Amino acid sequence: MTILIHKQFPKQHYSTLFNPKTGFFLRIEDPGFLSPYWSECGPELLDISITRWCDKGCLRCYRESNTAGKHMSIQDYRYLLDQIKKLPVNQIALGGGNPNQHPNFCEILEVTRQEYGIVPSYTSNGRGLTQEALESSKKYCGAVAISAYPPYDDLTNAIQKLTSIEIKTNIHFVLDKDSILTAISWLKDPPAFLSKVNAIIFLNYKPLGRLEKSVGILKESDQLIPFFNEIQKNHPFKIGFDSCCVSGLATFTDTPPLFFDGCDAGRFSMFISEDLNAYPCSFMVHRNRGYNLKKHQLIDVWRESAEFKKIRDRCLNEKCKNCQKKEICLGGCPNWNSINLC
Repeated sequence: MTILIHKQFPKQHYSTLFNPKTGFFLRIEDPGFLSPYWSECGPELLDISITRWCDKGCLRCYRESNTAGKHMSIQDYRYLLDQIKKLPVNQIALGGGNPNQHPNFCEILEVTRQEYGIVPSYTSNGRGLTQEALESSKKYCGAVAISAYPPYDDLTNAIQKLTSIEIKTNIHFVLDKDSILTAISWLKDPPAFLSKVNAIIFLNYKPLGRLEKSVGILKESDQLIPFFNEIQKNHPFKIGFDSCCVSGLATFTDTPPLFFDGCDAGRFSMFISEDLNAYPCSFMVHRNRGYNLKKHQLIDVWRESAEFKKIRDRCLNEKCKNCQKKEICLGGCPNWNSINLC
């Protein structure tokens, strides 16, 4: 029997429900009050890069990870968890680099779930899924996501390994001007490996990393309408999106507002690099100031830092004041207006 985790925040007149088995999460405002704009008590989700090490060299990697990338030490990871144990964090998304090739990966999963009661998940490039990593993933993780990059050999092999032992497996697919054609093809005529996955999650490409000047952003594609028409059809797998796609969903689909959530960066989630630097969003690392958590307390950064306040203010800006869908998408991405699809 799964026990739902219920947390109450009387100062802001809301509560949350979280199912650690399924990942179901619900934010519930008290009767007579609006849903909170941000969590004053701290983030609900942490996106943590435990390593910048990766041997694959994917061209679309916005962190430009490579084999010279640094690992976060297990001591620093524990130090971080000690800072959040009294905060409303329910889930930690581990990333990189390739997190499952961190030398202390299995210990990190165990510590997160067993000692701190937080559900970890992670995104892998598909390599380095050893038997030990697979067993730890099954025991401690909520889900595992595999990044989809051509030629897709690592993707298909990883899906087979994960699903064969019944680990909930998702695909992360980056949408840009060119890759949207592959996405449409997969939706119309799904490859066999898609029959085994829980969901395919589409991510809006941000012009960062190795391909910053050579890949067209999604907004430049003439296939937006066909793509969004296709995702509204029935498929044998679930379909999800990152919040950077929300302006496209609001513009091109009839999705009920209940299923929308604007950018959570600095409002309900934050990113922490392998160097223990905190940012509202992982895509801000190269262009914005980070706050080192050896010098600052996480909760103080969350509540008081200039960058976190700035991104919360951007989501309340006036650029979309005359748009009827402003309350649905919060104006889209607060960092890169160029990727918004409206």
